[in-house]
Amino acid sequence: MSPVDDYRDLLDAARHRAVEWLDQVPERPIPPAADVGEVKDALGRTLPESTQDPRAVLDRLADAVEPGLLASQSPRFYGWVIGGTYPVALAADWLVSTWDQNGGMRHSSPSTTAVEDLAGEWLLDLLGLPAASAVGFVTGATTANLVGLAAGREHVLRKTGWDVSTEGLTGAPRVRLIAGAERHGSVDLAARYLGLGAARLVPSDDQGRIAVDALADALADGDGPAIVCLQAGNVHSGAFDDVGAAVAVAHEAGAWVHVDGAFGLWAAASPRLAHLTHGYETADSWATDAHKTLNVPYDSGIAIVADREAARTALGIRASYLVAAETSDPHETVPEMSRRSRGVPVWATLAWLGRQGVAALVERLADGATALAEGLARIDGVEVVNDVVYTQVCVALADDARTQAVAAALREEGVAYAYTSHWRDRDVIRFSVSNWATDDSEVTATVEAVRRAVASAGGS
Repeated sequence: MSPVDDYRDLLDAARHRAVEWLDQVPERPIPPAADVGEVKDALGRTLPESTQDPRAVLDRLADAVEPGLLASQSPRFYGWVIGGTYPVALAADWLVSTWDQNGGMRHSSPSTTAVEDLAGEWLLDLLGLPAASAVGFVTGATTANLVGLAAGREHVLRKTGWDVSTEGLTGAPRVRLIAGAERHGSVDLAARYLGLGAARLVPSDDQGRIAVDALADALADGDGPAIVCLQAGNVHSGAFDDVGAAVAVAHEAGAWVHVDGAFGLWAAASPRLAHLTHGYETADSWATDAHKTLNVPYDSGIAIVADREAARTALGIRASYLVAAETSDPHETVPEMSRRSRGVPVWATLAWLGRQGVAALVERLADGATALAEGLARIDGVEVVNDVVYTQVCVALADDARTQAVAAALREEGVAYAYTSHWRDRDVIRFSVSNWATDDSEVTATVEAVRRAVASAGGS
């Protein structure tokens, strides 16, 4: 048997198990049925002493793992902002693994670099961002935020005469990081990685939008280099900062502006929803995820920096063993020198959907959230606590205990899945509509599942 036959047999087996899994996802109870310890027991905790039959290993893996999987691909999964997976994106991702290219250098993989170049150009066009921007494919929004903040740190310190790439941060002017009170925690984490410390927080309104007047006051209260972080899509309300006004204020003060748009930046692709992102193109860097709204497999974040040279200076590297490209290599605008070609499924999805298809996807998700909010609001005792402008719906009941009880009953039944959070001084159940397969019938099924959960928790 040739090595090709080995691949064929195992890939056929993997395909069979994958299709079986996908077939059961729509009706499978969404919560995991096994915990970490149980999965480890099923896998076998001891490293084998000798080589095992590969087909048996594959079967053992699937048998042990599937009970502990969260059916996050379900069209009734709303627990976090996790998209589903389009068939074309999954198929393209299988090809990426088969080709096994290092996507970091043009010379090592000209084909997948070409695909990612086009995906980046299409994304800039689709989202209305500056055409000369650097586009990097990273693991997710945390790393995409890191890229934007790293480029911003490089830019604002260089304007003071400090070269952070050679001098480091010790002795450098302190970079003032300013963000809205309801920024996502990934911004804090990225800032910590970069040595920027905790952000100065600016008050937000009742939907989580940064107060532009308060931002102006914060910028005026001090001097020196500054980076401002804004938000496209609050994780609870879905609300969007008034970025056009905020950028004008920040640029007047000489600050770099970064936009965390993990799921909200995609609103720019919809003519009907693009007003939510008015002025976003005037910022300096942006972060978003394709594994959220665009529904490609994990992991697929996107970092965009208008000043390509700032990104290259902050993140690029030159070495004698690397063949320098005439234009920038993919690794020069992201933290990784070696990575899978994760932009390929993005290209495949954009090529399949086209401009109108992406717009329809974004609008369908937003419409699903609106319909869900309307249905939930008709259930006695359920209050929708946010203005539903995009894909997020937060509900609460009479008190925190009852909210938690309803959420637990909903998850225990397993037909629909949402998780609790704490927002505006109360516990809420947060529904994030992110899956391409969430249609009207799934929204109706979700509303009825919540109705049953409310009845089940009636004594709580």
